[in-house]
Amino acid sequence: MYALGLLSLRACGCFPGRHSGLRAPFLRSIVGMTVNQIDEEVAKLLQLKAQLGGDDGKHQFVLKTPKGTRDYTPKQMAIREKVFNTIIGCFKRHGAETIDTPVFELKETLTGKYGEDSKLIYDLKDQGGELLSLRYDLTVPFARYLAMNKVTNIKRYHIAKVYRRDNPAMTRGRYREFYQCDFDIAGQYDPMIPDAECLKIVHEILSELDLGDFRIKVNDRRILDGMFAVCGVPDDKFRTICSTVDKLDKMSWDEVKEEMVKEKGLSEHIADQIGEYVSMQGGMDLAERLLQDPKMSQSPAACAGLKDMSQLFSYLELFQVTDKVVFDLSLARGLDYYTGVIYEAILSQQATTPPAAEDGAQNGAEAAAAAAGSVGSVAGGGRYDGLVGMFDPKGRKVPCVGVSIGIERIFSIMEAKAKGDVRTTETQIMVASAQKNLLEERLKLTAELWNAGIKTETMYKKSPKMLNQLQYAEATGVPLVAILGEQELRDGVVKLRTVSTREEVSIPRGDLIAEIRRRTSEV
Repeated sequence: MYALGLLSLRACGCFPGRHSGLRAPFLRSIVGMTVNQIDEEVAKLLQLKAQLGGDDGKHQFVLKTPKGTRDYTPKQMAIREKVFNTIIGCFKRHGAETIDTPVFELKETLTGKYGEDSKLIYDLKDQGGELLSLRYDLTVPFARYLAMNKVTNIKRYHIAKVYRRDNPAMTRGRYREFYQCDFDIAGQYDPMIPDAECLKIVHEILSELDLGDFRIKVNDRRILDGMFAVCGVPDDKFRTICSTVDKLDKMSWDEVKEEMVKEKGLSEHIADQIGEYVSMQGGMDLAERLLQDPKMSQSPAACAGLKDMSQLFSYLELFQVTDKVVFDLSLARGLDYYTGVIYEAILSQQATTPPAAEDGAQNGAEAAAAAAGSVGSVAGGGRYDGLVGMFDPKGRKVPCVGVSIGIERIFSIMEAKAKGDVRTTETQIMVASAQKNLLEERLKLTAELWNAGIKTETMYKKSPKMLNQLQYAEATGVPLVAILGEQELRDGVVKLRTVSTREEVSIPRGDLIAEIRRRTSEV
């Protein structure tokens, strides 16, 4: 032990080899010491080393983002903004208004809402007498918001970061810090109409983003519970078996069955019965068939879910989205708060060529994985009629249904699909000068265009070279250049250059703003 202690001291630079006057007393004193005494001596030596300034006080550290997080380059953010705008546009098209909630909640607000996933919640240190946790999703804070403000009807969207203490899989768009894009309808309405609209929204967003072929799986928690009951699963194991079934998108049936039997304590006979049902897929026809099933028809919960499923498909036909929706009994979604219909959107395939990595091999690997189709589900949600009542002092319930779009996974795919140069700014015109000493005139014109609401840039040099100005416009994708020269100033005109064609025309100064607006509206 002493030898190991000495080696540790030597390794950390604490062994006083450079100060020979200290070495002999140190060696004599180390013999016969207890572990605590050695630790005390190490602390003294570290303090002495700090006083001597052996490393000039410099602290060595690695520049990196925390595990499960990443930075985004301007090009990546340009793609990201396009995705956000598409999603927000769809939410607004369906009449949603937006809210915001704190990035952290009281710990008791979040606990007991996520089932086995509760272990992934990030807890914070006690701050001023409150136990806090970073929000795990946007749904539980939304339910707290409804109960706290006594809101009984709202159609809202919320886009914000959430946090999960998960094992990140960066190559599959799985992070510890990520955005969620949620759309929810709260209120008492006729069955399945809001639910059908949520599925329509998923269909619209995935179609507009052009991510490739996709399928939206739907099921119902009541059907699952009824299935578990008729198969013989004990009531107290419904949720834990549901969490196991939820792994069928990542594991084979044999692996899922093994977990049910060996870890969850089910008999093989019960597991085999569950296996027969979770292999079923279809549409309205499957719902009608299961209503006649000798076992399922004995469960009131399953029958209620199957009738609603049949009604849901009738609305989906009116919305013209049934070609992408499938009733899949293997879909479980492990979160405890779901009470009715649940759904999940999965990309069927991806065949894109990943771009070269600009910010390290890790991001290149992510793009390659996305292109290979290993990204997983890109949207999910369902009905959670009891969640608001968990926060209301009188237990008053507000029926809710919603969907969350997996923006990080979608972004990984969009990044892989991106081809050619991506514009990182929205600059419409650049103000340039043809001769020296025209900075003041450039700044005057730039201010005129800014005041008119036109996105404008000019170079931060008194007398930039004309070639450099034009090259900057071409490199950054600016479509127009306004050129000022001594002759143009005398004539009261501006030379307007179209960057793509290099065509130049002289425009009267008074007509310039209208001409820029006309040309940029055509781009």
